[in-house]
Amino acid sequence: MKKLLATLALGLSLGLGVFGTASVATAQTAPAAVAAPAAEAKPADAAPSPAAPAAAATAAAEAAPALVPNKGDTAWMMISTILVILMVIPGLALFYGGLVRSKNMLSVLMQVVVTFSMITVLWFIYGYSLAFTEGNAFIGGFDRLFMKGIWDNAAGTFANAATFSKGVVIPEISFAAFQATFAGITCALIVGAFAERIKFSAVLAFMVLWFTFSYLPIAHMVWFWMGPDAYTAKEVADEMTSKAGLIWQWGALDFAGGTVVHINAAVAGLVGAFMVGKRVGYGREAMAPHSLTLTMVGASLLWVGWFGFNAGSALEANGFAALAFINTLVATAGAVLAWCVGEALMRGKASMLGAASGAVAGLVAITPAAGNVGIGGGLVIGIVAGFACLWGVNGLKKMLGADDSLDVFGVHGVGGIVGALLTGVFNSPALGGPSAVGDWVTVAMIAPDAYSIAAQVWTQAKAVLLTIVWSGVVSVVAFKIVDLTIGLRVTEEEEREGLDIASHGESAYHG
Repeated sequence: MKKLLATLALGLSLGLGVFGTASVATAQTAPAAVAAPAAEAKPADAAPSPAAPAAAATAAAEAAPALVPNKGDTAWMMISTILVILMVIPGLALFYGGLVRSKNMLSVLMQVVVTFSMITVLWFIYGYSLAFTEGNAFIGGFDRLFMKGIWDNAAGTFANAATFSKGVVIPEISFAAFQATFAGITCALIVGAFAERIKFSAVLAFMVLWFTFSYLPIAHMVWFWMGPDAYTAKEVADEMTSKAGLIWQWGALDFAGGTVVHINAAVAGLVGAFMVGKRVGYGREAMAPHSLTLTMVGASLLWVGWFGFNAGSALEANGFAALAFINTLVATAGAVLAWCVGEALMRGKASMLGAASGAVAGLVAITPAAGNVGIGGGLVIGIVAGFACLWGVNGLKKMLGADDSLDVFGVHGVGGIVGALLTGVFNSPALGGPSAVGDWVTVAMIAPDAYSIAAQVWTQAKAVLLTIVWSGVVSVVAFKIVDLTIGLRVTEEEEREGLDIASHGESAYHG
């Protein structure tokens, strides 16, 4: 226990100190007002939007009355946050728990629950600030360290955060809470890749390092921008865009986390599977899931919670939230059917494990596309992901030769890549997509004949490649540091006994 506490303290100090040289931004609040609310705007890129700086507002805007968040939007963000928590606890925990052997059930539950809890704490200490305040193209600053500035003493109210519509804001605390759940589930996803043989203290130490050096920069690069109200005139458009995260500046589309969450986590998991090594007896002993019933329950909770994950990423209770909602429904259903068909063709039978895995594959793939494609495009993405991820957990897994215990890369990596690339295809208005916002000054959409599928797919590919390289490098370094200081694996004796007893002194089942 002393070693575990020391590990957490060390990781926290590293996290707080590492970005000491990052650019410090001015406090982030929504503009005091805008001339007039525009028509409902499409989220051009990522789901989450940071607060827009007050400095970007014009003198005329500053003289106007302060914006007041809509109660419906605020309520929707709180409900969405709860739904994402449902995805992790109990959804992901039970999904993973059912897939391991019974002697490791509690260890997986602990890794998911404690990782989520630790990342939530770190998020509100420094994570939110580094991800969603102005700094440079790669990382934010410390303006929201310990969430300072969330309460505006001068105004006697909470600070606002921008959405994707001009003149529409939500309380910044609701946005910060929503984003905390994204950070937490991303880190929790990783544990499935090296389940059943890693030290509990090693998991926590790695998560602190990876969260700080991989999740936060990628989230900033993909999702940080100045908000639509900062685009007050054509003359300031380029300046405002230059202050956004690097991948946002490229114009990559990631509605709810295809790169930030799924590819980012999947690469870390794959690196971990290689560096931690294969389970004792892997390939020689039976390692079948101990409870597909629990796995099915977990997958069902993931599907339900994912509506908050995707539809909540619109940041408003509007048409784009509804589009993300229905795409989450139809793409997932299509992926379930595709996986089952693929299994039946390969093995002669469709399995319950396959259906559950297909659901998760569809959910992963539609995440970057949810509010960025039409319903037909969403269905195609789900079907393609079902077949692609089936190959990912069979053919690709054998090619890589890693013991990715619960197929984190085969589902989240492959599904995330498929979804990210196909977003560039089906975002096209010619294929039923809503297209990207071409000009935040007028909130104008790109005309069908002006949209280039090839150009957007290339932009999406660049975002995918950068995420893979960034997460891969950070993961290798982080695992190596943990291996040299704590050690990654339990002993062979402890592994054979099971991590429930060896690491936590308790058993999931008795008798």
